[in-house]
Amino acid sequence: MNIPASHPRARSLKARHRIADGIRRGITSVNGLIAHGRGEAFDYMLGEKTHPFATSAMKAAAMALLRAKRPMISVNGNVAALAGKAVARFSNRWKIPLEVNIFHHTKIREKKIIRYLKNCGARQVLGDSSRPYKKIPFLNHPRSKMDLEGIAKADVILVPLEDGDRCEALKRLKKKIITIDLNPLSRTARTADITIVDELTRAIAGLNTIMSQFHKKPLPHKQTPFNNRFHLRRAEKTMRNSVAIRSIVR
Repeated sequence: MNIPASHPRARSLKARHRIADGIRRGITSVNGLIAHGRGEAFDYMLGEKTHPFATSAMKAAAMALLRAKRPMISVNGNVAALAGKAVARFSNRWKIPLEVNIFHHTKIREKKIIRYLKNCGARQVLGDSSRPYKKIPFLNHPRSKMDLEGIAKADVILVPLEDGDRCEALKRLKKKIITIDLNPLSRTARTADITIVDELTRAIAGLNTIMSQFHKKPLPHKQTPFNNRFHLRRAEKTMRNSVAIRSIVR
């Protein structure tokens, strides 16, 4: 479908079509449509733009990823469909491997996502269940798998659009978790060390820009602590105000 750039919600409509195309390609679960629709509703309350609280979180995330010894990026079907090329470029630029991890798991779908990411240009893609892996002790579903050379050894993990129980389980393994989540009330957002409350493609682009800026100068010896709860409250307040203003206008 040809969506004119002049359409007021062109970005949002294009994202919907990428998700639908992901289903046709076999990389996105039909259930992913529900998760995407929920996120789109929160983005609407943000005015579909990046706010200062998200930029602050991106700065903290950029610093954490640059300081990490073994950073990783976890990719599910929605992330691949929505931002496969952007995530592949980001992975290559910063030499951070990708690891495919999906809830509605089949080996066929797993291989399709890995192949799709490689076709997008990604050089390091783990997560093939035929590779050696171990399980996260606190989970009993397919997302418990960790590649032995990937998330199992990672110290800092970027997990966009993550499930809350997996986020909690990874935290219990003493991993530092960065997530991208449009819902500041979600279990994932509240469990992560750093939550970027922003739309996925905007967040990846912003994170890449900030990392490029930080990369040009020496990193400080210690990272300033990030108050995730404070920034989540800022995001929630912004959304509440948006709803209130729209109600008054009506």
